[in-house]
Amino acid sequence: MTLDQNIEIVASGVQAAVIGLLVVRKIFKKLPLFSSYVIWLFLILAITSIASKFYSSQNADLRVFLVASIIDAVFMVCVLVELSMSVLSPIRSALSRWTVPAVAVLLLLAFAAIWPFAKPKGYGDLVTASQYIVRLDITCSVLRIAFFLGLAACSQLLSIGWRDRELQVATGFGFWSFVSLSASLLQMNLGAAATTMETYHLLNQVPVIGYILCSTYWIVSFAQKVPERREFTPQMEQFLLAVAGNARATRVAMRDSSDFKDKRKRD
Repeated sequence: MTLDQNIEIVASGVQAAVIGLLVVRKIFKKLPLFSSYVIWLFLILAITSIASKFYSSQNADLRVFLVASIIDAVFMVCVLVELSMSVLSPIRSALSRWTVPAVAVLLLLAFAAIWPFAKPKGYGDLVTASQYIVRLDITCSVLRIAFFLGLAACSQLLSIGWRDRELQVATGFGFWSFVSLSASLLQMNLGAAATTMETYHLLNQVPVIGYILCSTYWIVSFAQKVPERREFTPQMEQFLLAVAGNARATRVAMRDSSDFKDKRKRD
């Protein structure tokens, strides 16, 4: 059995264990999108493996990977929105119904800000489909790392710790993304020259190994009971509510201004 086959078997095993814990610990009820994303990763590993064997054309193979990368990027943004709202759960009832779209817009703006810089060395030598795949992978990795660092930095203010599910999920994403990003950048610097093909192929497996370690961390974390969620500090709660209130006031003012202009036009 080859190294690639062993890695695929181990990856499938740890993914299945994570999915099992999501069900047993009923984490899927609190984080349904994250749970669905883990299942998606489980399926996409099988799909891409089959596609690489089924399609003899490299262009057809790349199209499958490109579609999978686009779906993965959209899915990931949705998962990060869900994690953000889960972190804000202690004051969720006091927040505006526009909070979810606002968080989604902020994450999309961050995605758009990263996208122009996701062009590593050797990027221009790739075919168009490969360029998009690389940029999507790098952009998503940087976004996940930034999300983890932001959540970890604000953990005290947000009253969450390493035993809370949100930070456990973000930590796994952060580690996996750092490994994946490092491998992608190193791979692009090496190039696909014949003298480095073996190393190039091994680097293809590094993100999968990173995800295996990430899943192992999730298995250990999810197997433990989570403590009762702490409330925000009064200062943090007031700040968040003030931000939500200002956003609501701005929206109302814009709506009233628009209504006033429409009325003047009718007059």
